[in-house]
Parts: sequence; structure tokens; C-alpha cells
Amino acid sequence: MRRIILISFVLSGLLRAALPGFDAGRYLDHIKYLASPELRGRATGSPELEAAAAYIAKQFQALGLKPVAGTGYLQPFQVTTAAKLGKRNQLDVSVGGQTTDLQPEKDFIPLSFSASGTFDAPVVFAGYGITATEYNYDDYKGIDAKGKFVLVLAHEPQEFDEKSIFAGKVYTDHAQTYSKTANARAHGARGVIVVADRMNHATDTESLETFGRTDGPAEAPIPTIQVKEDVANAWLGGKSLRDLEKALDTDLKPQSFELAGVRIHEKIEIEREVKTVNNVVAYLPGQTDEYVVIGAHYDHLGLGEQYSMAPSMAGTVHPGADDNASGTAGVLELARYFAGKPKPKRGMLFLSFAGEELGLLGSGYYANHPLLPLAKAALMTNLDMIGRVREGKLYVGGAGTGTGLKPLLDSSASKYKFQIDYSDSGYGSSDHTSFTTKQVPVLFFFSGLHGDYHKPGDTWDKIDSAAAVEVLSLVADIAGQVDGAPEMPKFIRVEPKVSAHGGDNAPSSSGGGGGYGPNFGSIPDFAEPPKGVRFADVKEGSPAALGGLKAGDILITFGDRDIANLYDFTYALRSHKAGDEVLVEVLRGDKKVSTKVKLTERK
Repeated sequence: MRRIILISFVLSGLLRAALPGFDAGRYLDHIKYLASPELRGRATGSPELEAAAAYIAKQFQALGLKPVAGTGYLQPFQVTTAAKLGKRNQLDVSVGGQTTDLQPEKDFIPLSFSASGTFDAPVVFAGYGITATEYNYDDYKGIDAKGKFVLVLAHEPQEFDEKSIFAGKVYTDHAQTYSKTANARAHGARGVIVVADRMNHATDTESLETFGRTDGPAEAPIPTIQVKEDVANAWLGGKSLRDLEKALDTDLKPQSFELAGVRIHEKIEIEREVKTVNNVVAYLPGQTDEYVVIGAHYDHLGLGEQYSMAPSMAGTVHPGADDNASGTAGVLELARYFAGKPKPKRGMLFLSFAGEELGLLGSGYYANHPLLPLAKAALMTNLDMIGRVREGKLYVGGAGTGTGLKPLLDSSASKYKFQIDYSDSGYGSSDHTSFTTKQVPVLFFFSGLHGDYHKPGDTWDKIDSAAAVEVLSLVADIAGQVDGAPEMPKFIRVEPKVSAHGGDNAPSSSGGGGGYGPNFGSIPDFAEPPKGVRFADVKEGSPAALGGLKAGDILITFGDRDIANLYDFTYALRSHKAGDEVLVEVLRGDKKVSTKVKLTERK
């Protein structure tokens, strides 16, 4: 066990006689440890996350809190945490009967979401690899990509033209690399080869992208690699990529064609790391079997990698003091507070989640494998980024998800100086969503985004611990009143909306409320099955619900497209518009169910 783990909890005593209230200094000490350089950003699957879990568990133990049902304080689950290049990556290119062997990491590199295997096919050039029906633009017009590799340019045409249909200064979703892979697959392509658009980025030093930098699913159904410009130019039969880019940018007319006499044989090997990580769970029994949940995620981004909001600083420690050492420290302080009180009417369940930054994985796992019956959960409170209250503003989500929560919030908030911004919805990009989908009332406490979000600058010295413990006092007041109320709040369905918490790395919910494209009405389970998209919930009255779809269904086909993952579904949905009627197919248990869904306008 690391020496630093032993500091705070040994020296603090943690005796029941010394548990009267909240202490800003003690709260900040937890954050200093969790966001310390030694913990290197607490990436899911890292030894440092295990150290953080051990620290939290020891704190719970010292407070006299109980493991749940004899399981210990740790709830293990498996996560695909990373990918790395295998040793057998090979690319052979035959041009006019002459074969050239290209070198991995020098001439080409697979992207981290690429399928592994052996692939052989001819090649077509498909411009930027974009089909944008909303702009009447299609790089695949006039070519047959079925069974072939498609060579595509990065980004999108006219990217520096403010008058462009592609929005000028801001990239559209069509510029995303996985959007190009999903579109190629929709056209039957065997694989994708990406090359930098050097005409628009000529001042950049040409280099292959660092492996693991591009976002995407854990594993795509087809291979995707990147090659250098000079490599691709040798395949074009006298044409040049820069001339093709210039022609595309001039009039947005397709320049796609089959590369005569070019055939590619490639072997791709990506090794995916699956690791066991842990939620940390502790229980304060009450007089009944009902209980209140107080939770927060304790993981962060580690060294940033593809998830950093400061890409140039990826590879450096992202401490995650506010996101979410601040919420984790809050759970520990609330555990201390309630442990020092007389035995509550309802129990208190304290949850620290791993894997939130990878897509609500820890809370999703707990919600699907609860250690106490979720039907007995009176309320789930989620603390995510509560450490940087500015101008007294505090955001509270989920106010409409349970009977009596709004009056309770109004009553409790009147005792504090916060300007509270309520939202009714219990959905968003944080762990309370996993409980909303299980029909548990939720409240989400959040102090707002800031310039250090998902950057190395999210350090402990910027935490306003005095304001944070005021937030904890408010949470304790609300949790205590729910704990002692004659009846549990009854769950109320509220239309999903994007929460104020603007981060975390899973794609936008598949038609739930935010994002682009028409409304479908499902909430995804981010712990995806091997193929398809499992619905954690289906919004009442939505197109999906009216089509007979249900929570637990696994979407495998949307229109004419096979759906392998959430990225595929997001891309397929965005290719349609409100009013379209789409045939979808889902797995329901061991049966396939087909239905038509009429998409509506996203609100």
C-alpha cells in the first residue's frame, strides 16, 4: 500500500465523538490527496485509481460504516480501458503490379478504434468521406465503395470559408473521423484510409497522429488507418491530393474515383486492455430497509489523452480537483456527518463510482447490479463538480423527478445564500442518469463549468472549500428531510434535457434530448453490449415509445444501417430529419422485433 494513502485517515482519529459537522480544511485535505501529483489524475484502470479507492474505503471503515451484505467496500466490474498497437501491423500496397511494404508508425498507423484482422481490397478515393444530405453534398455520388477501401481526407471542405455551408470556423460532426468510418460502412466499404488535408493545413508538420488520440468506440466493425500524404499521392495515377482538395473546395462537386490498379493488403492488430476496477460502497443502516443514496464519481482523465480539453497538454497530469475530487470529498464529509447522528429512519448508502469519465460506467454497473434493492431507494443525490461556486450560483438538476422535491428544495435553499438554478430533468452527463433510468428520484448538485474543465489546471488550490461545505450543508439538510419523511418521494418521469454539466466523453444521448438531428426518444446504456445499443430508458410519448420500443431493447438496425455501437446510432440518426419514418430492429431477449418509428423535431 502506498505511503501517501496512510496519511489523513490515520492522523485524523475519526472518532464518533468528533463528528459534529463540516470542516472546510478537512474537506480540502481530501481533495489535496485525491488531486495530488502522486495520483496522476486517477484514470480508470490505473494503479492510482486503485489507491484512491483504497483511501475512500479506509475512510468509510474508520467512520464505522458497514460493507453492504458482506461484500466488502469494493464492488468490482470490468472495463475496456485502453488500446495499444500490437506487434503485427502490416500494410502492403500493390500499384500496377508492383508491391510496396509500408512501415507502421512511419508510413501508416491504425486508429485505436480500428477493427483487427486481415483485409484485402481495391481502393477508391472518396473526397472527404462525407454524405451530408442537409447540404446536398455527397462524396460517394457516382462511385461504388462496396467491398473496397475508401481513401478519405481529414476534416471537411471549405473549412476556413465563413460563408461555407459547412459552417466555416466551426467543424461540423461530419468532420469527425468516426463519422467518416460510419459513413464508409454505410456504403459497404471494406475499410477506411484517412490522409491529412494538407492544402488547408500546409503549415503543419506532417506526422501521423499519436495512437489513441482520436475518439471513437472501443472497436469499430471495419479497419481504419491513417497514411501520410506522399504515400497516398503515389496511388493516384498522376493526380495530387492537394489539387483534388482545391477542386472540392472550389465548387463542392465530388472528385471521387476508383484508383486503377491499386490494391491494399493489411494486417491490423490492436490489443485492448480489459481491467477490473471498483465502485466503493458503504452503508449506514437505518430503522427500515429504505435508504437515501449519496454518490459521486472519483475517477478522472489521468494524463488526458484524447479526452483532454487542452490537446497540446495531453500526456501531462490532469488532477481533476473539481471534477470530481470535490464531489468525492463531499461524500466523505457527508458520511462523517451522518455517521455522527442518531440512527436514521432510512439508511444512508454512500457510493463512489469509477468509470464516469468513460461513460457513466460505474454508476451504470451499480444500477444494473445493485447491492440494495433500488425500489427501496428514496432519493439519489449526485455531487459532481461542487468545488468552484462562483457568484453564489449553484445548479440543481432533477427537481421534478420526485414528488415533494421542489418544495423541499425551496424550503432548504431559503436558509442559504445560493442563487439556485433548478432544472426538472434527471438526465444528463453524470451518474444520476443511471438512477433516473431505474425510476429513482434524483438530485444533481453542480457548481458550473469553468476554464479548467478537463485540463491540467483543475488543481486543488482553486477550490472554494468554504462555499463547498455550504453546498454539503444544503445536501445534508435535504437528505436528512427525505430520510425522516413519512413516505418516500414517488418517481416522476421528466422529459430528458442536456444538463448544465457539459462534459464527459460518451456521445450525446441517442435522441434523448440534446445533440443534433431529429428526436428519437431513447436514453442509451453506455455499458454497451458486444453489438448494438441497449436502451437504458425510453422517453414516454417519444417516437421510440410510440413505436413500441422499451427499456432493455438492443438496437441493431436503424433504417438501412446496421448499428454496432452508439457512435453508429448517433451518425445514423443525424442522417435523418424530422418526419422521416424509419424501420428499426431491436433484440428483445432472444427475439428480434421490428417496428416503424416516425421521428419528430428535437426540442
